[in-house]
Amino acid sequence: MEQTKHSAVFIDRDGTLNVEKDYVHKIEDFEFIPGAKEAIRLLNDNQIKVIVISNQSGIARGYYTPNDVHLLHDYIQRELRKEKAQIDAFFYCPHHPDGTVDEFRKICDCRKPAPGMLLQAEQKLNIDLQSSYVIGDNLSDIKLQEEVPVKTILVRTGHGNKALEELQKKKIRPDRIEENLLDAVNHIIRTTIHS
Repeated sequence: MEQTKHSAVFIDRDGTLNVEKDYVHKIEDFEFIPGAKEAIRLLNDNQIKVIVISNQSGIARGYYTPNDVHLLHDYIQRELRKEKAQIDAFFYCPHHPDGTVDEFRKICDCRKPAPGMLLQAEQKLNIDLQSSYVIGDNLSDIKLQEEVPVKTILVRTGHGNKALEELQKKKIRPDRIEENLLDAVNHIIRTTIHS
């Protein structure tokens, strides 16, 4: 018997879920964007998987370690649980071709806009990509739609406004533009649950 596939919302981390600061890796520097916790709880309440996908080139650059990322993600989950919310899975890419740490200095298939993190999630969590969304504040988030059959929403938080200019120059169109994660999630729920 085939398992039921799940719809998911893939959320970029820095600039979408939390306030963009250079190479966030310490708990004391982490700050949720207003409405982000509520957005995740809404997705949970509507049985939509919540998956964070994040490029973390700071690891390849030697600024912090994979363990620092895991500690931060544990903290994010603890904070969300206080709001009766949770992220179903975190995927991150530690690689960068210009890294200073040999182990992580490479061209990989997981650094966005390469689709590796989405494909890993599709396999591990039985995700139906065609009914899923990517929400992010960068060109690399929106370009995922060229690699996999997902819908994309650009948010104006983080690097969103700068990314919008780049997208217009390259004639790449996200499926939607919203102010922030909560607005994006409200749009998804309106269109998928109540359509």
